[in-house]
Amino acid sequence: MKAGLQPALLLLTGAAVLRVSLFSDICLRYVKEGLQPLLVATGVALAAVGLIGVLRREPSSGSGHDHAHGPRVAWLLLVPALALLLFPPPALGSYTAARDNAKVVEDYARFEPLPAKGPVPLSLTEYIARAQQDDTQSLKGRTVLLSGFVTPGRGGTWELTRLLVACCAADSQSLTVTMYGAKAPPADTWVKVTGTWHERGTYGTASAALALDVTSLQRIPEPSSPYLDRAPEVG
Repeated sequence: MKAGLQPALLLLTGAAVLRVSLFSDICLRYVKEGLQPLLVATGVALAAVGLIGVLRREPSSGSGHDHAHGPRVAWLLLVPALALLLFPPPALGSYTAARDNAKVVEDYARFEPLPAKGPVPLSLTEYIARAQQDDTQSLKGRTVLLSGFVTPGRGGTWELTRLLVACCAADSQSLTVTMYGAKAPPADTWVKVTGTWHERGTYGTASAALALDVTSLQRIPEPSSPYLDRAPEVG
């Protein structure tokens, strides 16, 4: 690699990182929210080093030749840098979820009382935990509101899914709740569903069905933080 191209490649890589972390939230498709400031700092450092190198670069004089070379493997940075700048990959979706082992929800020490009225917005984590761990049967007879993306299921059913990450998309694990009573939207469509617990199995135990009888369904935009499992907003 010609020495003059090394700083330019660093500058391009830094610009790509800043494009997805500082000037947009695209990086949240790949890493958890807490890592975004670190990506911004990395992008600034790479861009600064590259820019300094470009500004200091002087053309060779006379008949002299510049024999400085960098490692050829550095060219491998060009493809992902251009991809981030021009064609950022989408967040993981149903293809990953269908091939993933479902995440085991940790035990809850206690459950807060649910609001007395209206559909109750819950995260998929809390809905799953209440169905299998809450001996007060707080979900029975209650209408809840869940959100996630569509994963095709078996036997005419489909699943509402969220992917959780500990660090980045490479370590993702899925949360899934089977949907009954509504036609499946296209795979990877983000939806908000209202319904009641699908009564099957013994409530409050591991045999309780992780399922919902859907009464209404609404398509929603993909959230900026697709791997953050939080209760949906009402309305």
